Amino acid sequence: MNTELFIAKKLFFDKTNKNFLSYKIIRIALFGIALGLAVMLVSVSVVTGFKREIREKVIGFGSHIQIINYDSNNSYETQSISKNQSFLPLIEQIDGIVRIEAFATKPGMIKNEEYIQGIVFKGVDQNYDWDFFSKNLVEGRLPLINDSARVNEIIISQQVAKLLKIKLNDSAVIYFLNETESLPRILQLKVCGIYRTSLDELDNIFIMGDIKYIQRLNNWEDNEISGFEISISDFSKIDELEKQVKAQIISYRKNNEPTLQTINIVRQYTQIFDWLSVIDMNVWVILILLSLVAGFNMISGLLVIILERSSMIGILKALGSQNMSIRKIFLYQSGFIIIRGMLWGNIFAVTVMLLQKYFHIVKLDSATYYINAVPINFSVLHFLLINVASMLITMLMLVIPSYLVSKITPEKSIRFD
Repeated sequence: MNTELFIAKKLFFDKTNKNFLSYKIIRIALFGIALGLAVMLVSVSVVTGFKREIREKVIGFGSHIQIINYDSNNSYETQSISKNQSFLPLIEQIDGIVRIEAFATKPGMIKNEEYIQGIVFKGVDQNYDWDFFSKNLVEGRLPLINDSARVNEIIISQQVAKLLKIKLNDSAVIYFLNETESLPRILQLKVCGIYRTSLDELDNIFIMGDIKYIQRLNNWEDNEISGFEISISDFSKIDELEKQVKAQIISYRKNNEPTLQTINIVRQYTQIFDWLSVIDMNVWVILILLSLVAGFNMISGLLVIILERSSMIGILKALGSQNMSIRKIFLYQSGFIIIRGMLWGNIFAVTVMLLQKYFHIVKLDSATYYINAVPINFSVLHFLLINVASMLITMLMLVIPSYLVSKITPEKSIRFD
């Protein structure tokens, strides 16, 4: 039988504890633990949700990894490569690669009587996965691209539509310039859909349509494209998978073909991902500060409990109990308090997150934060890690204060009582 645990349970569940001064202090400590843990859980959930939302929006415009001509220099005015590459079947077999799609881009301008807006026309073929734009479509429908005739349809962002006063089913006049030509080429395309992702930096420039128009504008053959977009299943493995893709490209390069390069979405939009990485530091500061606050709350509570139970400590020592054994009693009791506080903290955090996730109570300015409401990301792993780490840190902080037990002597404590 664990005597220390038995005594700790008796002390913790004793109804006469309300008569002690430590009862109110313990309640404050319990509230501090619950609130601190809830704030930590909500903070991590919000930050990971925010990063996931922004990351998915950026990836929606450019996928995870791109294979392009080395001479393109990361420009939207790209040099062509062949759509028929011998390494594609081998890349598709790499574990973690989900999809490979052909694309082409060309910068241009949309103009009306009052405004001129620079855009990038991104062309895709009939195999393109429209899931991202389907989720963010606010009006109309997606272009019905096929593998035969050119489809005279595009989707544009809501911001561009408002700026240029373009409505659904209107014709947008787009101007393109080629280096070897003095006069611009003009396309008049029907707006079949309007999307909004709230990521204004990309919404303001991208329009989506048939890749065959870009091939015609650049005088390309049917098998010429700007490059390939590769989607992966796990974002954390993007660097590793890019290395494997690059190895296949190098292995199958022929002397008469253009040199290809790979670029991942993190390098392509460095400023956005650098900004997201800064948020991680803020979360770590919050977690550390709240853990310390919860620990010091429990230290004060433990000290008061020990002082109020000094007579009991004296009696236990008189009966032959060792300091370590008595310290375990108070550490067990502190553990019960921490667990109760963490239980209430988890309940409160889950309630707040569910309300925000389904009712969007806290709104955001999409022009500043790129999203309309505070995002929530539920992760069982994050919950477990934060709970376990909070418990361990708080208990470790209580080890040193528990040494106060060794300073209490039986003759003084019993005489004092």
